[in-house]
Amino acid sequence: MANTRIKHAANKREAEAFRDEFITQGYKVESEGDNSLIVRKSSWGSTAGHLGVALLTVWWTLGLGNLAYALIAHKSDEVMIKVDQPTE
Repeated sequence: MANTRIKHAANKREAEAFRDEFITQGYKVESEGDNSLIVRKSSWGSTAGHLGVALLTVWWTLGLGNLAYALIAHKSDEVMIKVDQPTE
């Protein structure tokens, strides 16, 4: 489930600057309209975390421990960038 935040931009130029900033941080553009934009970043856990869980549980769970870790660690951050004054 996504944790949605709203970021307000004064104009389209500022919204484009926010979009570029989020893309630099690893977010991906999910949808883009005239006055709004949605970016999302997802994670299924770290590589080190998966290796640690695999080393500790693979003998007993046959990989189900890693699946459980991925589901627990899954997080999705969603940001909607809204333009307050669409005309510029």
